[in-house]
Amino acid sequence: MNQDYIKPDNWSIIEEGFEAERVKSSESLFSIGNGAMGQRANFEEHYSGNTFQGSYIAGVYYPDKTKVGWWKNGYPEYFAKVLNAPNWIGINIEINGENLDLAKCKLVSNFRRELNMKEGLYNRSFNATLQNGIEIEVNVTRFLSINLDEVGVINYEVKLLNSDAKIIFNPYVDAGVHNEDANWEEKFWEPISVENTSNEAFVTARTFKTHFTATTFMQNTILINNSAQNINPIISEKTADKIAFSYEVSANKGQTASIQKIGGYTVSMNHQNTIEAAKNAIQKAVNIGYNQLLDDQKTAWAKIWEMSDITIDGDVKAQQGIRFNIFQLNQTYLGKDSRLNIGPKGFTGEKYGGSTYWDTEAYCIPFYMATKDQQVARNLLAYRYNQLDKAIENAEKNLGFKNGAALYPMVTMNGEECHNEWEITFEEIHRNGAIAFAIFNYYRFTGDYSYIPEKGLEVLIGIARFWHQRATFSTYRNQYVILGVTGPNEYENNVNNNFYTNYIAKWCIDYAVEQIGRVENEYPTDFTRIMNKVKLSQSEISAMKNAADNMYFPFSEEHDVYLQQDGFLDKDLVKVSDLDKSQRPINQKWSWDRILRSPYIKQADTLQGFYFFEDHFSKEQLEKHFDFYEPFTVHESSLSPCVHSIQAATLGRMEQAYTFYLRTSRLDLDDYNKEVEEGLHITSMAGTWMSIVEGFGGMRVKNDALHFEPRIPKEWNGYSFKINFRNQILKVAVHQNETNFTLEGETAISVFVNGKEILVEPNSLVTV
Repeated sequence: MNQDYIKPDNWSIIEEGFEAERVKSSESLFSIGNGAMGQRANFEEHYSGNTFQGSYIAGVYYPDKTKVGWWKNGYPEYFAKVLNAPNWIGINIEINGENLDLAKCKLVSNFRRELNMKEGLYNRSFNATLQNGIEIEVNVTRFLSINLDEVGVINYEVKLLNSDAKIIFNPYVDAGVHNEDANWEEKFWEPISVENTSNEAFVTARTFKTHFTATTFMQNTILINNSAQNINPIISEKTADKIAFSYEVSANKGQTASIQKIGGYTVSMNHQNTIEAAKNAIQKAVNIGYNQLLDDQKTAWAKIWEMSDITIDGDVKAQQGIRFNIFQLNQTYLGKDSRLNIGPKGFTGEKYGGSTYWDTEAYCIPFYMATKDQQVARNLLAYRYNQLDKAIENAEKNLGFKNGAALYPMVTMNGEECHNEWEITFEEIHRNGAIAFAIFNYYRFTGDYSYIPEKGLEVLIGIARFWHQRATFSTYRNQYVILGVTGPNEYENNVNNNFYTNYIAKWCIDYAVEQIGRVENEYPTDFTRIMNKVKLSQSEISAMKNAADNMYFPFSEEHDVYLQQDGFLDKDLVKVSDLDKSQRPINQKWSWDRILRSPYIKQADTLQGFYFFEDHFSKEQLEKHFDFYEPFTVHESSLSPCVHSIQAATLGRMEQAYTFYLRTSRLDLDDYNKEVEEGLHITSMAGTWMSIVEGFGGMRVKNDALHFEPRIPKEWNGYSFKINFRNQILKVAVHQNETNFTLEGETAISVFVNGKEILVEPNSLVTV
């Protein structure tokens, strides 16, 4: 582990003591968000040390032009950057003429940060001795309102400890920001206007190329000992993209001077006039008042936790890990806006670019289905339906496919492919399968079939057409093969017949054909509408089905396992346990060429197929494949430990399952991959939830009923979670010797525990 400075706590992330080398990591770990915007835990006051300033608005991006040679025709035209938004949190502090800067203070003591996950609040406090000898105590509270999702709030208090002093608060908003990963210090925001009234200021800027307009705003109130002061600011700085106010107060020793700052963003995605919208947002917040905004935040988060919390008894670090993951998922996406999706870094960093990966369908949808209203998951599915035309265009324009075949992008902001690695963009095509699987998974869990005739079938047909056209008939094998792909294991590029890709391609075609038949029989009006639109003939359906029925899967008779790809056994099969530890992680120690030739697996690949399609294989087959592939897996993807944890639990290997669980739940808190300063691994956090609910809890949906095979690590006394299953909420509490079920709903439901059916009545306790 890289770090171990976060204090164990059931409900909070806590850092004690100021260490400059930890600042960037903590900026990631203490990030806050509300689904519409997010903010790294940068200091409000000026900090001259090493920092990664980052604030982000959902859906706002910049298309960074990609240039490659003619030999890569079809290469994506741009790489989408997640944009660092204008800075609204800035409050420089001057005391008797000296700027507060933690990098330059004589002494910093009692430094403490707390991310209160229960209430959605970020607090920072410290004592500092300035170069001029003045001692102060600072206490800062910050939150992004769940209810007013364009509004953030800061309460910044300065207490004088050893002297009277003149304190100047310099709050500002600044659109002159840089991206951490920008080339040549380029800027992405074009300033449009800077306006101000008495205590309010508005900086409006527009992104180059994409022309998103955002007004960044602030309103300030100055207080002495919690009593509001009627102070009009001086404009201390005003440029084309920045405005700063100056509020001067004289305070006595022992007094506390504070500034309450309301800030945030209004964007052209939601408003025609972003300045007027900003004024309205301020007015709403001011009318509510700081104390009520604070109380409303606590109430809103209590409601979120009521449904999504997982409790763990007897293991504080495990409890802290799962709550941190659930908290960050809810900060990133709340399901209010179907135009938005879940980016791999959320609002905590800029790495990877784009907002949508296959992670959403493969890992995140199960979490949102079970912890929110099913409409949230429906919105995530609709996001892909709304981009179907772009997926068809992507397959046609970039790869030469025809007749409505759809290849969904590996990475996207608006439906267009915007990744910048060829092997990922046009070889890692298995993501198409995850999108189809999500439609199946949604129906399996919710029982809401209506989505398929309304929207889903068109997506399934486009994906099935792609697989049919992408497969090649091999006269040598007398079967269909899929050549030149990259599976989930990105440490193998351009391989032939990746088992997972071939398997999910076959399944996608079979599932699409099955749904075509059902919609024809049960929804004839929708069927006619869809067929008129997609122009799918019976002969094409038959040809697709023939490809699926005759799909080739590489198999080793010697090992009795499906091979990850045709050439896997040609590799030097040295297990990870026999690798010198100095060579790990291999993605930081080895050349890409060496990695590609090695047997090492970044994340579940063949085993990803066994996870999705568990009921297609026996437990003996799972065990055999797990024992063959896991020893070659280096788990250098954040998505890896959760799948392996679930499968280890399924096989009854609780010690191994627990180890994988800790790794996925504390991936960022303990910085396993030594990269947390770049941002958090948001999408893999859903895997943490899955590893408890599906792994330890053994939850599955079979034949419209919930099934459980509860298991518990020896380190825990008990754990509990809730499942929103078809509008009824089932609470499951697992202990070492028993499992309890309670139901919030109106109708009794049958659940299966270790294969035995039990009836759970509303508002009663059933113990198994």
